[in-house]
Amino acid sequence: MANEIIKYDSELNTIPLKQFTPVEMNLFFSIISRMRDKKDETVVFSFEQLKELSDYKPTANKRFIDDLRKTYLKLLSLQFGSTSKSGLSFQAFNMFNKFAINGDIEEPYVEIQMNEMAIPLLNNLETWVRYSLAEFRELQSSYSKTMFRLLKQYRTTGWAEFSKANFFELLDIPKSYLNKSENVDLRVLKPIKEELTPLFRGLKISKKYGKGRGKPVIAYRFSWKPEKNDSDDFSKGEREDIRQKLFNIEHNGELSESEKLRAKDRILGLKLGQSEEDKKAQLLAEKQEEEDKQLKENILSDFLSRSNKW
Repeated sequence: MANEIIKYDSELNTIPLKQFTPVEMNLFFSIISRMRDKKDETVVFSFEQLKELSDYKPTANKRFIDDLRKTYLKLLSLQFGSTSKSGLSFQAFNMFNKFAINGDIEEPYVEIQMNEMAIPLLNNLETWVRYSLAEFRELQSSYSKTMFRLLKQYRTTGWAEFSKANFFELLDIPKSYLNKSENVDLRVLKPIKEELTPLFRGLKISKKYGKGRGKPVIAYRFSWKPEKNDSDDFSKGEREDIRQKLFNIEHNGELSESEKLRAKDRILGLKLGQSEEDKKAQLLAEKQEEEDKQLKENILSDFLSRSNKW
């Protein structure tokens, strides 16, 4: 399912997925990928199909059912709704009318039906956000997953800027980080840079500072090389996909050497930090080899010097 595409109205990107884990995000958007253009039709997902779509790793159905239940309960807490232009009318709704897990049978399945009021989010789209399900589910950090789909909304524009308040809200960043920029840098921006650089050529993250004491951060700006209007999100084959990602990492001037090595580890499925450890070991071995060579040369030079005296 390398070419499974997620496509929905950009309104869905304005809904913060509060407290969603990466696994729950994978399940939700896997469902979204197959609910498009189904209107209020009940769609049936076998457990096997949904596990494959979401690249679900645990095999026990009991664990899978628990993750599905948690995903739906969190969906119920999301604030789907709209306000009239006058601001005098408001309506709220849940995204799904039906979310039935049938696990007590030989071939378990899930039945899902869109709420009539949510149909415009996935049907008859005039404008949309579109991206690869495979690329989305391969991202490990929930912050990276959210920023990936937010940036894909502006894929042909090549930049997007978020106020600090909006950035924290959309990414569901703990409020305790508001005045701790080092936490935002380490726990939010670092994984985003390492995971999204392979997917957005020339990705750059910059901060916009305000006036006042300490020049506080007031916004975050993301820029990259815009995608062409006619570009697709289809895989070009595993080998070519990896080559392109490694190219984007190597030619990104915003990443430190350490960040580049960690980004490559993610792409190659290695333990984070392994490439850096290997490089340090290689440099250490080269240094030792050079020292040994120099020692041998010194010994030989000393021997020859003594021989001439004899």
